[in-house]
Amino acid sequence: MKLAVIIPAAGSSSRYSASGGLRSKLDEDLGGRPVLQRAVELFTKREEVSLIVVAGPGEPAAYDEFIIRHGDKLGLLGVRCCRGGLTHRYETVKAAVDFLDKLAADKTPGATGLTHIAVHDAARPCATEELIDRVLRAAEKHAAVIPALDVPDTLKRVSAAALKQKEVDPFAAILGGAGLDTRNVRTVEATVPRDNLVMVQTPQVFEWGLLQRAYAQPDLASTDDAGLVERLGEKVYVVEGDPRNIKITRPVDLHVARLLLKVGPPAERAAHKKF
Repeated sequence: MKLAVIIPAAGSSSRYSASGGLRSKLDEDLGGRPVLQRAVELFTKREEVSLIVVAGPGEPAAYDEFIIRHGDKLGLLGVRCCRGGLTHRYETVKAAVDFLDKLAADKTPGATGLTHIAVHDAARPCATEELIDRVLRAAEKHAAVIPALDVPDTLKRVSAAALKQKEVDPFAAILGGAGLDTRNVRTVEATVPRDNLVMVQTPQVFEWGLLQRAYAQPDLASTDDAGLVERLGEKVYVVEGDPRNIKITRPVDLHVARLLLKVGPPAERAAHKKF
């Protein structure tokens, strides 16, 4: 297996910021290194990996700022960077696929003779070596492999829009209160059977030719790469994921990641352990 890794890193961290994050989640500190660097380092010492591509923001000024923040660190790890998409994740992965094609055409070291591509979320810095081993072993036998976990909780489909008024609590009104704010409350429409449902993780690994065909389709709208492969009518195989392989979406996830990696926030580390 000769593997290239694509790490889409063009997101705006909007949910992270909306939940109280003060900077891009990929810039947050994890034991002296940014989240993005931690995600990249999962693959830098693997024998199968011949090339890593990080696809940053698509807007030129934002990409330039991204390179200022991360370019030197990624360059020292041998990573190639390219501009990603402007709006959607699939645009960013498509840009990275096209970039890999160009590198191969230019006979760039590491980009020729590729057999497989892994796509891994930049905000998943806690993937374990055992998980990556499991996915790659399965990818030696199957053309498309993803890790996933069974759904442990009850699933319900809810209304798309939240209620737009406030419930009036008569006792609160008497006491001068504002009542119960229900703007973020939605209603249940149905309970969804969770049999055979899974929560999908990354890295997702594909034969290179298969991923190229998937991203050559006219309609690329999809929330993950396996969805595009499914659209071709190809089978996607699922291996067991890892509950530690969390995706950092909100600030609380960063705290969990630090616990998993056994590192503290910068202020709690001694000066000689800052880096």
